Amino acid sequence: MDEREREEFDAFARGRMRELLRFAHVLTGDPHLAADLVQDALERTLLAWPRILRKDDPEGYVRRAIVNRHVSLWRRTKRERLVAETPDTPYADRPGRDRDLWAALTTLPPRQRAVIALRYYEDLSEAETAAVLGCSTGTVKSQTFKALAKLRAVSAITDQRGEQEEQWIS
Repeated sequence: MDEREREEFDAFARGRMRELLRFAHVLTGDPHLAADLVQDALERTLLAWPRILRKDDPEGYVRRAIVNRHVSLWRRTKRERLVAETPDTPYADRPGRDRDLWAALTTLPPRQRAVIALRYYEDLSEAETAAVLGCSTGTVKSQTFKALAKLRAVSAITDQRGEQEEQWIS
């Protein structure tokens, strides 16, 4: 990288730092993590600066790097759940209803299944889910609505079958 490119990068980083920090803070909800994400993204941007300039969208590159790193960190930290004490009883899957729910989830199209998993199983916000899936929050909302409607319909059918079986047994 020559001196002119380095000066262009420095000018870009100084000029866009406030907006990038604000974006990362909104994404993470934590100003310290946001600063770390921006620093990491700018380091990656510096390494690829000549290539990024040719594509003429350095801010888009940095924002995408922030989102990608945030998702990577989130995936790594969300897998562990720290507890004060180890539970005495092991986890036991509840029979019946959970099995029916998992079966109903497999009937959903992949995008709807992904939205439900990210929103309710991984507890992501609509914006975080949209970032992970690379779509708009409107798409997340519409896919969530459709998926929940389908799951409710399947649940209603299952509930009706259960009531019919109970009546038949009685």
